[in-house]
Amino acid sequence: MNKNNNHTITISIIGSRGYPIVYSGYETFIKEVAERLVASDIKVRVYCHKNLFKDRPKKINGIELVYIPTIETKILSQFVHSFFSMLHACFSNSDIILAVNAANGPWGLISKIFQKKTAINVDGMEWLRPKWRGLGARYFKMAAWLATRLYDCIITDAEAMRQVYLEEFNTDSTVIAYGANIKYSENQSLITNLGLITQDYYLIVGRLIPDNNADLIVAGYLASNSGKKLVIVGDVPYQDQYAEAMKANASENIVFLGYVTDQNVLAELYHHCYAYIHGHEFGGTNPTMLKAMAYGCAIIALNTVFNQEMLQEGKFGQFFEKTPASVALSLQQAEQPHNCMAKLRSNARNGLTNKYNWDEVSNAYIKVFKELLINGKPQIT
Repeated sequence: MNKNNNHTITISIIGSRGYPIVYSGYETFIKEVAERLVASDIKVRVYCHKNLFKDRPKKINGIELVYIPTIETKILSQFVHSFFSMLHACFSNSDIILAVNAANGPWGLISKIFQKKTAINVDGMEWLRPKWRGLGARYFKMAAWLATRLYDCIITDAEAMRQVYLEEFNTDSTVIAYGANIKYSENQSLITNLGLITQDYYLIVGRLIPDNNADLIVAGYLASNSGKKLVIVGDVPYQDQYAEAMKANASENIVFLGYVTDQNVLAELYHHCYAYIHGHEFGGTNPTMLKAMAYGCAIIALNTVFNQEMLQEGKFGQFFEKTPASVALSLQQAEQPHNCMAKLRSNARNGLTNKYNWDEVSNAYIKVFKELLINGKPQIT
């Protein structure tokens, strides 16, 4: 994509841990989209947390990498990193700066001063998450509001999140979802090595934080008297009372695997579970549930507007309410004769419409970039 005949567009991406590491949905998003942008003749610069990279090549897969140091604390690390990344990007030859995470809303003031075109993927409703009660919640609400005032384009990842920004901040947004890559089982022995049997366990994948509701699911699982195991993948990278209380439930039937960094093992855990249980509450399009769909899981999800949108009002999954009794009932029904789990597994990948295709996602971002350069604002349809 050329701004003119002699100038290739440069996009700078700030707000993630970097490339090519994959810790979360943001890094997955950046890997998938940035590589496709490069393939479309767009220059891409990704800002990386310097301390996370032992080796620091200047370029990988055609993507320019800039390593910025930061203050290594749980609360300030990303905040400070994004500030210096935005400064660097504004002093560079960037044509457009793409930020991820509404927490970076205030840094739009810097790009305004430098008259750089900007877009921000605001992700979920951070201000409602239990871990940010008090001052943290007020900051995230303020940052999201500032993002709507300081950035040229607001990108939400679900229609339901678009409605949140309309109601909360009176601001419309461009909806571009995340994507997923369809995958099939390749090595069943990887779960056998963990002492697991195909379709003999439920699976949870996610950080052990309150808004993912793993405690609720565990309580419901215990109340259901299920004959299947419950396998939990995920943890938190710090000492945490909630996470420790969760892990105290470990038993022969409740298995905590912690972080599973081998993506092949993680894929097989998805492929062979009886059902994937999704308790995430405050996000939009959730990458973990997209992966469950792409890997062919039957899905039982918390009943939220975001999960309803992803599972198309129950066409590609079932729902439980936010009580242990509802979780227990859902699991009991899932284990009844003539249940629909096999049908959900066989149909799951069909839920990944073009909306969740990485090529389509990337093309949507390219369209936004073009409109920003030509018109100064994207056309919201």
